[in-house]
Amino acid sequence: MQSSSSPTAVPVARPTGLRGLYARFEHLAHELGKFGTVGAISFVVDFSIFNVLLFTDVHPLLAATISMVVAATVAFIGNRFWTWRDRERTNLRREYSLYFLFNLVGLAIALLCLWFSHYVLGAVWPFFEGKLADNIAKNLVGMALGTMFRFWSYRQIVFRKKEPDAA
Repeated sequence: MQSSSSPTAVPVARPTGLRGLYARFEHLAHELGKFGTVGAISFVVDFSIFNVLLFTDVHPLLAATISMVVAATVAFIGNRFWTWRDRERTNLRREYSLYFLFNLVGLAIALLCLWFSHYVLGAVWPFFEGKLADNIAKNLVGMALGTMFRFWSYRQIVFRKKEPDAA
């Protein structure tokens, strides 16, 4: 004889510890990995162009601007077609315009770090006027701060996640 009551729902065991943490943030970890890979390629482009221009006596701020615009275009292509390929598409003009705008903010962050190091700290300590200090200010400090801003802005604004349809 079978009971007419409905079967009790068995709770699904969720992973705990590090596996649980990874399972919860798996999608974000994949996005960060792809963003990091695209960023590494763009960094090589940026670093190479910046140093070629710097060692051919182009002004440091101009060299940084040129190298970052080229690297930003490389990053846009990688992020649009790989990192966030599953995100909703608007039009290319809107995406690139927003992307470029947020890259300008990232560029301003890096240029501010370079300017502060070269001209403010360099006025006191001549070491900060050198090419090594310029590279540290732009490619380590400025890049780290700018990258955090760019990841947030690209993920939240440029390549938005498609909103679920209302049922």
